[in-house]
Amino acid sequence: MTDLAVFATTRRVLLVVVFAVQLVLTLPPLVGHPHGPAAWIAYGLLTGVLGVVAGYVGAARAQVPPWLGAVVLTASVLATTGLPPAASFEPADWAFGLVGWYLLLVLVERPVVLVSALGAHVCFSVAWFAHAGNGDIGTAGVVILSGTSFQLGVLVITRVLLRDARLAADAAAEHDAARTREALALQREQDLRAGFEGQLGALLPLLADLADEEVGVTDRATRLRCSMAAVQLRRLFAENDDVPDPLLHELTACVDVAERRGVVVSLAVSGTAIPVPTEVRRELVAPMARALAVAGGRAKVSVLRTATEVRVAVVADAPQEVPESGGEPVQVTVETSVHSGLVRSEARWRTT
Repeated sequence: MTDLAVFATTRRVLLVVVFAVQLVLTLPPLVGHPHGPAAWIAYGLLTGVLGVVAGYVGAARAQVPPWLGAVVLTASVLATTGLPPAASFEPADWAFGLVGWYLLLVLVERPVVLVSALGAHVCFSVAWFAHAGNGDIGTAGVVILSGTSFQLGVLVITRVLLRDARLAADAAAEHDAARTREALALQREQDLRAGFEGQLGALLPLLADLADEEVGVTDRATRLRCSMAAVQLRRLFAENDDVPDPLLHELTACVDVAERRGVVVSLAVSGTAIPVPTEVRRELVAPMARALAVAGGRAKVSVLRTATEVRVAVVADAPQEVPESGGEPVQVTVETSVHSGLVRSEARWRTT
């Protein structure tokens, strides 16, 4: 339950309470005692406030205008000054308790203002009681204590309900977030499994051929297949690392595999890191990985990143043809050429 829902529910209950108190408990004393015209004006003002609040509640609006509190205090002053002589806190004082309920009705979501307004109402009533100069002090104290304590108790209950509602909402949000994290983790695990299965699907035939001695490591084509598999698997492992710059991390992983084979690789990076989707990173890195897999002596890898484009280029010694890719890139433009013992490959991705 939200804060607005708590206040809306509380105001609906208070609306019924105020209507019952005004109609059943306060109207008979007003009619049965000789009040001045100001008292009837006060009753009319309070009835008008009740109608306005009822309209807001009926329109499902959680908050009411705060200036209604000033109208209620005005009615309090009129009702108190319109009492018969020596009638403060006596049965004829119909407005004292009712005004407190009205203040609670219109200011329930503003506890500081409510307490201040209630204090002003009590102080004026006490001052008028002292001004009249007669009346039972004990009775006045009982009326003040019983009326205000019950109304403040309702305010405290409302704040407790509000706190519990917020705690429940926070707990529900945390539960939903945990379920979302769990679902994302499960999806990530499935994606990783599918990715590994795809790479292993290309590797298993090679392992089977080696195990059956159908191919040998002395064969240049077999060494190329092994080199390609090593670079692809290393890139796949790097793809799932949590690093600030995933693209550069995957490129470095592929470079590391080539350097382990004795290839001298230089890596030049220009521009700051920008977010690159996983699928796009795969298509950007794949041409470079194939070129490094066939590189013989030296290779140069360059990365250029701008606000609108990402380029990954490689120039490497190529004593043999670069193997074909498994499929055409979808989001990346690739240009590859082999000439005079060099392989040149460039992959471009436009961010916009």
